Amino acid sequence: MQQTNNKRADRWLARFADSNYVLLAIFIASFLESLIVPIPLELILIPLLMHQRDRLWSIATVTLLGCLLGASVGYGVGLWFFDDVGDAVLTWLGYHDAFEGFTARFAEHGFATLLLVGISPIPFQVGMLSAGSAEYPYGLFMLAAIIARGIRYYGLALLVYWFGEAVLRWWQQYNRKAGWVVLVAALSVYFVYLFI
Repeated sequence: MQQTNNKRADRWLARFADSNYVLLAIFIASFLESLIVPIPLELILIPLLMHQRDRLWSIATVTLLGCLLGASVGYGVGLWFFDDVGDAVLTWLGYHDAFEGFTARFAEHGFATLLLVGISPIPFQVGMLSAGSAEYPYGLFMLAAIIARGIRYYGLALLVYWFGEAVLRWWQQYNRKAGWVVLVAALSVYFVYLFI
């Protein structure tokens, strides 16, 4: 039964990856993931990169652009509508407590904090809304988003380029542990930054 489901999923992925709309679809998925969908995009992205190894960099670029558009919308919501919409979104997603702690750190170390959130498994929505509500300079916000999310998406493409299917197996087996390792490493670098 499991093998049959895997074959169906592989056939669906092959049809999706070979369609003319794959780049548009991944752009939309990245846009939605950066705003409201609390499902890691890597679940779609890694198999897609595996199937479309000749378009690794195009897929990573389109994913980054979708995320940046979503980040801009999130920043705008924080800037103009935080009291009306942003607070409700945070409560709905269950990130309200995270937002409170993040805002305190953000006030002192905005750029470094945005980099940390963009690279780590911490929801990026918190960073977008904080940056907008604090009226953090949009150019610096976008630079932090480009660097952090670029590391994430181009890093995945690079891993698939170098290691192929081993990345997918590794992700399926260790994705939660890897997320925690990345978070601990990013927090360590962040704390070194704060205290040096």
